[in-house]
Amino acid sequence: MTDELKEAYWSVHDGAAAKATVRQVLVRLPKITLLIGRLAWQADRAATLTVIVCQLASAAMSAFSLIASVGVLQHLFAQGPTAERVRAAVPQILLVVAFLAARALLEAAVAAAQARVTPKIRTSLECEFLRLTAHVRLEAVEDAEWHDEVHRANDRGLFYARQIVGQVISLASAALGLVGTAGVLSVLHPLLLPLLLLSVLPVGAAAVRSARARFHSFKRWNSLQRRVRVFSWLLLDVDAAAELRSDTAQDALLAEHRRLTTKIAEEDTRLGVNSAMLNLTGRAVGGLGTGITYTALGAMLVSGWLPLAAGAGAVLAIQAGQSSLVRLVDVAHLVFEHALWVDDLLAVQERCRRLLPREGELKAPERVKTIALNDVHFTYPGKDTPALNGVTLSLSAGETVAFVGLNGSGKSTCAKLLAGLYEAHEGSVTWDGVDVRDMDAHSVHRQVACVLQDPAHFPFSALSNITISTGSLVEADPRRAMDAARASGADTVIAALPQQWQTLLSKRFKGGQQLSGGQWAKVAVGRGLYKNAPLLLLDEPTASMDPPSEHAVYEAVLRGRLREDQITVLISHRLASVVDCHRIYVFDDGRIAEAGSHDELMARGGAYTAMFTLQAGGYRPRTTQTEAIT
Repeated sequence: MTDELKEAYWSVHDGAAAKATVRQVLVRLPKITLLIGRLAWQADRAATLTVIVCQLASAAMSAFSLIASVGVLQHLFAQGPTAERVRAAVPQILLVVAFLAARALLEAAVAAAQARVTPKIRTSLECEFLRLTAHVRLEAVEDAEWHDEVHRANDRGLFYARQIVGQVISLASAALGLVGTAGVLSVLHPLLLPLLLLSVLPVGAAAVRSARARFHSFKRWNSLQRRVRVFSWLLLDVDAAAELRSDTAQDALLAEHRRLTTKIAEEDTRLGVNSAMLNLTGRAVGGLGTGITYTALGAMLVSGWLPLAAGAGAVLAIQAGQSSLVRLVDVAHLVFEHALWVDDLLAVQERCRRLLPREGELKAPERVKTIALNDVHFTYPGKDTPALNGVTLSLSAGETVAFVGLNGSGKSTCAKLLAGLYEAHEGSVTWDGVDVRDMDAHSVHRQVACVLQDPAHFPFSALSNITISTGSLVEADPRRAMDAARASGADTVIAALPQQWQTLLSKRFKGGQQLSGGQWAKVAVGRGLYKNAPLLLLDEPTASMDPPSEHAVYEAVLRGRLREDQITVLISHRLASVVDCHRIYVFDDGRIAEAGSHDELMARGGAYTAMFTLQAGGYRPRTTQTEAIT
């Protein structure tokens, strides 16, 4: 039933290395190396320079040790090994040991420098990525395509950004080792270079096929694993637990889970057998090439073109070259594919920079007398019908205003334009006559407090859940926090918690507490009141509260008023809660159909009267309704 899931956002680059040709991989590797080098240089110049210098020196030590090994063989086998020649070879042996020791020290220096630079690259990329994604405009976050891109970059881009540094270093090490081996052979005899190619190319071809098979298999494995996650998630999900048990659906999910995990096991077995056969083929072809190489070496030795010691050194060099090439092929495919994810991460970051809100020197005022919408039009991306179509209204300090209407009529969209979360496509939103598009967007957001129907449940302390509205988790104004909690009813919720204000509001952590929907709503209202902003937006804030709590909140927010010069906008489907608002705007199909006080709208007998009468009728006894009809 899950075999036809569309490709997941996190798997778009999986298997790319299996599709790429050898030429594509080779052409791209220098660009990838430069990209990673630039990121490393920006993160830690000293550590990056250490990696480069020590890596080059390590490759040189490897080549020198090979040359010194040839010197040892010359001492031992030039005219047959004797005690004198063995003793004469001791300095050369010590030189080999010195080169190997120096190489070990240099590789340790490379590892230490890599340990310094890799976390810094990851930290730098992650902090910049989160900074950008946390500040993009709201409409970007609500775009499904952007959402997929960001999660893909977070899941895979940041993960491979950490791994790819070490992979590029391994790639460089293998490449330098191969170059060093070729250099040694050219010193021994120029004809040995073609023999190196004859020996290593079959091994390289087998390594390429094996690497591609692994990547193809991983693509299939990842697809199966994704399907398994669906059932694992459902079996473990706390929200589905009660219904899963009441429907006795566990066995059906477990059966599908077993079917998929069996297929994964079969895929693992197939990959192992296929890899074994490829390795066997590669070794057979490579062995044939090696046999031809050794035959040619023997012919060169018999003909006197090559001394015996040089021939032995050539065998060592060719074996080292084969090992380096296999490692080069394996790492090159990994680097090629993982670099696509890093590129993807950097591309998402660049896109986010273009989606950041405007910045400017003009800041939003801390107090505002009038906020006005002038012939505002707004259409959501991908939609043909405007959400707001020519809305004009004016809000004044010290008044409470209600937005009412059917779902989709434009109420919440209008509130988000007031908050500066959206920008009007046509018309303007002004604060005391100044267009908000001329103000720094972040400063506008700081002067607006929003309380939503489904508020965020922050896994922090109760106090931090209140103070976060001002951008702080660790600083609080005690008096202000207490006043906001009392006005919202959150004080009784917090008083009942084990550690009161310091209680962690999340069951994910030890000692954490879980609140009900109504309790969270009170905390959210307290959070909005604590911000003490000149504009307070309440979007169905009491939908999950019991009647007494709802009444208390509206008494505090609409009548108690913690700030007399505040503009309060209430969005509600419960029309009884808007009766005492100074003005009520009735939205219909993106326009304002009616506006006025409750009494004025009821006297008009329009859409508001019909909605209010319909809701009020639900509270009348059935006999009374029947009598009213007759």
